[in-house]
Amino acid sequence: MLPKPIPPQPGQESVWDYPRPPRLERTAKRLRVVFAGTTIAETTQGWRVLETSHPPVYYFPPADILPDVLVATPRTSYCEWKGMAQYHSVRVGQRIAPDAAWSYPRPTPPFAPIAGYVAFYAAAMDACYVDDEPVVPQPGGFYGGWITKDIVGPFKGVPGSWGW
Repeated sequence: MLPKPIPPQPGQESVWDYPRPPRLERTAKRLRVVFAGTTIAETTQGWRVLETSHPPVYYFPPADILPDVLVATPRTSYCEWKGMAQYHSVRVGQRIAPDAAWSYPRPTPPFAPIAGYVAFYAAAMDACYVDDEPVVPQPGGFYGGWITKDIVGPFKGVPGSWGW
């Protein structure tokens, strides 16, 4: 059973208006990731992926991520839209967040612009921001969307949402 979408207010987007298959779009918003007290990624050259029932997933260009904080892991997953994902642990000093970021080295043609770009699980970081607003992680442990005040749901990832 599909949930009842929350009507968006002026200046808000409903994740239920996002397309399926998902859409890739540029964002000039300032995106920032903090881990172990260090800003490890910051950009105004990001991309966001918008998919029905999901808050946006933000992708950072590799050049806007501190060198040596990402450590490739053996974990992979497959997205029917984007292809095979490669995971990365995030390491700053002695602190490590296992499999806390992912990228698509060779995405499908519609998502070619994000080849090598990196997305972060907000729940595994100290903080993530969109235009200086702290984000709320998408519910559940698999999806990596970032929820801000301009996005309304309900959001996939809550218990009982597998079939949405």
